[in-house]
Amino acid sequence: MLHMENTDVIIIGGGAAGLMAARTLAKAGKNIVLLEGRNRLGGRIHTLEHGTSLEPAELGAEFIHGDLPITQSLLNEAGIKYTPASASMWKYEDGKFIAEGHVIEHWDEFLESIMQLKHDMSIEAFMQQEFSGEQYEGLRDSVRGYVSGYDNADPKKASAFSIRKEWQNEHEDAQYRIEGGYCMLISYLANEFKQAGGHIYLNAVAKDIDWGRHHVTVSTDIGITYQARQLLVAVPLGILQAEAGLKGTLSFDPPVDYYIKALKSLGFGAVIKVLLEFDEAFWYSDETRQMTGADLEDMGFLFSNEAIPVWWTQMPVHRPLLTGWLGGPPAAARLNTSDEDVLIEALGSISNIFKIDIAKLKEKLLTWNVINWTVDPFSRGSYSYDTTETAEARKILSHPIGDTLFFAGEYLYEGTAMGTVEAALTSGLRAAEMLLDYE
Repeated sequence: MLHMENTDVIIIGGGAAGLMAARTLAKAGKNIVLLEGRNRLGGRIHTLEHGTSLEPAELGAEFIHGDLPITQSLLNEAGIKYTPASASMWKYEDGKFIAEGHVIEHWDEFLESIMQLKHDMSIEAFMQQEFSGEQYEGLRDSVRGYVSGYDNADPKKASAFSIRKEWQNEHEDAQYRIEGGYCMLISYLANEFKQAGGHIYLNAVAKDIDWGRHHVTVSTDIGITYQARQLLVAVPLGILQAEAGLKGTLSFDPPVDYYIKALKSLGFGAVIKVLLEFDEAFWYSDETRQMTGADLEDMGFLFSNEAIPVWWTQMPVHRPLLTGWLGGPPAAARLNTSDEDVLIEALGSISNIFKIDIAKLKEKLLTWNVINWTVDPFSRGSYSYDTTETAEARKILSHPIGDTLFFAGEYLYEGTAMGTVEAALTSGLRAAEMLLDYE
């Protein structure tokens, strides 16, 4: 049995929230042990050296969505460069490429109506109540597509109020990518933590948590125990919502049922991400230009009604990598779909859009990766979204349990950058500050 003596706080989860909290606490002079179930740090941030070029490619978080204070101040402090990734948006519909910016029919009417909404309900219920007519079918499809894709949410559960808030704050903010990938930020936080005396254990799958006031014992799945005065749980919401007894899930003794009930009322999305690296960026070729009648030279995002509906490039870099994205209920429905089958759906989607034979696409394909985050035992989904019950649940979740059990993660964030690394970093920082207040 391994006992770490004199540990102030154990942190479970080495993603952005856990590492941000760990670094903050260790720098404040606390003795911290961080347990991570995976064989790597970063959680839903996972940068690969991809393809023949060995350039970084992101299996998880990829963009900085706008000017976000904590993410950018950390990057600046670390001297890590980030570059604008703004590019044009296109839509492929009815066999044609349309430059995004065309307005969805009835959109103004929809916005006006949702602004008048007095009582929260799901976005689907709102559409059925106000826009159920046949003439609104295109509008309903567009809203569902956005809520599923961008928010990774189930329209039957997603709060109309929160979607409204998001759309009100929808600025045309610059997007950025981190040079070398998001793992640069993770490495920086981890190194800072270790330099301040922190301990990191990988492949340490926390399982049982025995706790009393100011005393916690965490046992891993192979029976190693760690003890501390306080515990910070920084695992994804999907782990806390999963059935007890599954790999990676946590069991509390005494139970914290009212807390778990509040956690289960939050929304947690599903996503599958596909990386396809080809021998050339054929979407920029003259042949494609003639075939599509469109100059896709600065194409960043491409939206379609294909099986894998959303695609993006590495703009402003012309790199032969396409990233596919399937979010929300359609991704959740593919829990048992093999990576190979998702690859076939992805190639089928590209084939339909660019009119290139699948056999030819396979010849051009150099490397591919499919990551189904919902199947991953250490995340069990993508990122959180607000349900109609979230506001009430967050009131419970914003307080620690008995000054001993604290929680952090992007699902606890209340600002406008929901579901992002910024949300995770903000929550980790807030949890650390709360722990430091409970001297």
